[in-house]
Amino acid sequence: MGAGTRAGICVVACALAAGTVPARAQGVTVTEPPVQLLPQSFAGWQQGGSSEPGAVSLTTVNKAALQEAGPLRSQVNTYTRAGRTMRVEAVEFGDRTGAYSAFTLAERPEMRVGKDVGSSDAVGDGVVLFTISDTLVLASPASAADVTALNQLAKVLPKATGSTGVAPLLPSFVPAEHLVPSGLRYALGPESYAAEGGVLPANALGWDKSAEAVTANYDEKHGHETITMLIYPTPQIAQAFERKFSTGVKGLGPSFANARVRRDQELVMVASGALPGNEASAMLEKVHMKQIVAVDQYMPPVFHTEVQKAFSLLTSIAILSGVLMAAAVLLGLFLGGGRALVRVMQGKPAASEPEFLSLHLAAQNPVAHWDTRGPNAHS
Repeated sequence: MGAGTRAGICVVACALAAGTVPARAQGVTVTEPPVQLLPQSFAGWQQGGSSEPGAVSLTTVNKAALQEAGPLRSQVNTYTRAGRTMRVEAVEFGDRTGAYSAFTLAERPEMRVGKDVGSSDAVGDGVVLFTISDTLVLASPASAADVTALNQLAKVLPKATGSTGVAPLLPSFVPAEHLVPSGLRYALGPESYAAEGGVLPANALGWDKSAEAVTANYDEKHGHETITMLIYPTPQIAQAFERKFSTGVKGLGPSFANARVRRDQELVMVASGALPGNEASAMLEKVHMKQIVAVDQYMPPVFHTEVQKAFSLLTSIAILSGVLMAAAVLLGLFLGGGRALVRVMQGKPAASEPEFLSLHLAAQNPVAHWDTRGPNAHS
């Protein structure tokens, strides 16, 4: 909070204490300015000096594609330490999904992808690129030796909360075996899909239906194979696009001669490339919507977690009810069987007829006789 803001708060507080603020001013609210995206210092690096964008920079990323990820604000700082200068570029997005899409848009094929910094990182070409929550950061010149210091930077960057901090689901379905390094791209619109090397017609994938797309490249024994995954809001929408791709991909060129299309609930997959049709189908069969998804430490509880808790609770209730019912049946058999056994041991039949209560009034009251001769009759 700046000095001017603190002074304004003091003036308002003093006026309220003195009773000089009119009644209509009681609803005034003080709004703090947003926290700066980048800190003044981190891990011994101090802000200062100036720098120009390097060969790899967020300023050179396809602007239309980057806009689809939903950037909110950005900041560039230059830091110095022990005679070195480092330029740090940061862009905050509307949610973690946008930040990861921008990450796959900015990374280069020569980079080594990992999770040593933040949620995802790519190191190479003289830069360290990483995401932390809903923010994408690029540091240059930097190398793997700067990862420890950049981890300190990641800790102080603003963190997304609620649904904006949920990691995208679609990239977690990508099979890891034979995946090309830096071979996964995640797109939220036609511009980013085309810029990331998508093999399907970019404008025919249903972006107006809130589609998301992943392009994953593989090196197989028969050559290069590409798996395109698209996720839609409902299985009905996905089914419509499955039919569309099944009839249309064969005419997209030689690489689609053995193409295979498969759907699993809201997920539609297309395999294209050098693999024979049966092997392409086998690759797609490895992907399932119900697989367990690993999440990192920054992912908060989401809707499916609450559903799982409710399911576990209902399952426990059903099991308890079943146990109680079984116990009641066993108890009834034990008590009824025990009573029958005792009667048999006494020489009586196992079952007895029920006895009814009676007041035995029949013998005490004689049957009434009615005189039918009329009121003038004489005995």
